[in-house]
Amino acid sequence: MLRTILEDEELIVKDVITQNSEKNLYDRSVRLDALCTLGNGEKCNIEIQRSDNDDHLRRVRYNASSITLRDSQSGTKFNKIPEVYVVFISEFDVFKMGKTVYHVDNVVRETKEIVQDGLHRIFVNTEINDGTKTSRLMSHFTEKTVEDVEFPELSARMHELKEEEGGITVMSGVMEKYEKIAAEEATQEAIRNMLELGLTKEQILTKYSEEEFNKAVEAENVLMI
Repeated sequence: MLRTILEDEELIVKDVITQNSEKNLYDRSVRLDALCTLGNGEKCNIEIQRSDNDDHLRRVRYNASSITLRDSQSGTKFNKIPEVYVVFISEFDVFKMGKTVYHVDNVVRETKEIVQDGLHRIFVNTEINDGTKTSRLMSHFTEKTVEDVEFPELSARMHELKEEEGGITVMSGVMEKYEKIAAEEATQEAIRNMLELGLTKEQILTKYSEEEFNKAVEAENVLMI
């Protein structure tokens, strides 16, 4: 999949860490869906988003910054900071411009030249099918059955997951996991909203558990007064 999205058929992925939580210098947590280390040492964060209820551009910026800090030791020369790719995959068209893929670059306004600062932001969605290779790839995740000679290994794997008993069990487990994560995130957001409205910890604990409260505070580093 990454070879297609990053347009590099020789791409090698050395390591993948899934559902990983990292903390930045200020002890604020960030959850990364999948953090890949590529063969050349570059980092690639894959984010998957189903609901369109947040500022996704700022989320990508925040995650990229967290990865940069994570992989940069004190005293590291700036020219040694690794390239960071953030691939944001969503069920909706973030930019509403009718494309499956958007490459977002920093550009010098006066000259229209792209600034090479080591950050690569790629937004992919399953809503739009614009006939590109990436849109054909994304169809494997949205259509029930896809027989595609262009992506034979993926076709076989998706068939196994969607149609065969063992694969369906795996998919059910994955869906349960993501539903649990979504529920936890909704709870944390509700608790943060209560804190912003001025509710005390004691008031919040009448609705949520101590564990849920502590997770919400830790996840967003809410300042308790």
